[in-house]
Amino acid sequence: MGETNYRSGIDRRSEAYGYNVAYRRFRHISVSERILNTAFLLTIAIGYMVALANMYYTHQSRDGIAGLSIDDVIIAYHGSNDQTRLGAAIKGIMEPNLKYKSDKDVILKWIQNGAKEPEYNDHIAPILNRDCIICHAPAINPSLPDLTHYSGVAEVAHANGASLPFLIRISHIHLFGMAFLLFFIGKTFLLCDLNNIVKRVSIIIPFAAMLLDVLSWFLTKSFPAFAYVVVASGALMGISMGMQILVSIYQMWFYPRNKFR
Repeated sequence: MGETNYRSGIDRRSEAYGYNVAYRRFRHISVSERILNTAFLLTIAIGYMVALANMYYTHQSRDGIAGLSIDDVIIAYHGSNDQTRLGAAIKGIMEPNLKYKSDKDVILKWIQNGAKEPEYNDHIAPILNRDCIICHAPAINPSLPDLTHYSGVAEVAHANGASLPFLIRISHIHLFGMAFLLFFIGKTFLLCDLNNIVKRVSIIIPFAAMLLDVLSWFLTKSFPAFAYVVVASGALMGISMGMQILVSIYQMWFYPRNKFR
C-alpha cells in the first residue's frame, strides 16, 4: 500500500511537471537494461570519435597545409584550381602508403600533365593497384574514392571536387546509417526525466542537422561558401547527439530515484 501511494504521488507530480506517465522512465528499468543501454551508448560515442578521427585524416592537408581547415572542406566538395584531391592526398595522408617515395613524383607529374588515360595505364595504375586499392575499392570502403579504374581516379585527379555520383553514394550510406543510430539514441533519451518539449526538440535537432549536413555537401559543390554550413551542421549533430548520450547515462545511474518525492 505504501509503495502504491508513493507511485501515485510520483505520477501526480509527474503530471504537474508535464510528464506523460504512460511511458517508462529510467527509474522504472532494471539494472540489466541500464547495462545494455549504457554499453550501447558508450560504444556509439567511441565509434563516433573514431569516425571524427577518420574524417580528419581523410580530408586534412588537401590545401597543402598541415591540419584540417575550411579550405580542405572546399577542395573536397567544390574543388580547387590549384589543388586536386589525389595530389593533396599523395603529398599528405597517402604518401606513407607508397612503397617507393619516387612514385609520389610520378603521380604528381601525371596530374600536372593533365591526368591522361594512356599514361595512367602505363605508369599510374600499377602504383595504385599495389599501394592504394587495399583501401580505395568500393567493396572495401565505399565512402572513399574508387581508385580501381581510370574513371574513378580521374574524378580525384582533376580539380573539380567530389563528383555527383560519389556524393549520392556516400549520402545514402550516411543517411541510412546515421538515421538508425540517432533513432536508438533518441529512443533511449526519451526515458529521461525532462520536460516533454525539451525532449522533443532535443531528439529532432540531430536529424535536422544531419539532413542539412548532407544537403550542404551538394550545395558546396556549386557554392563553396556552403562549406561553413557543412562544418556547422556536422558540429551541431555531434554536440546534440553527445548531449543525449551524456544525459541518458547520467540519469540512468546518478539521477536521484526519489527526485519527485
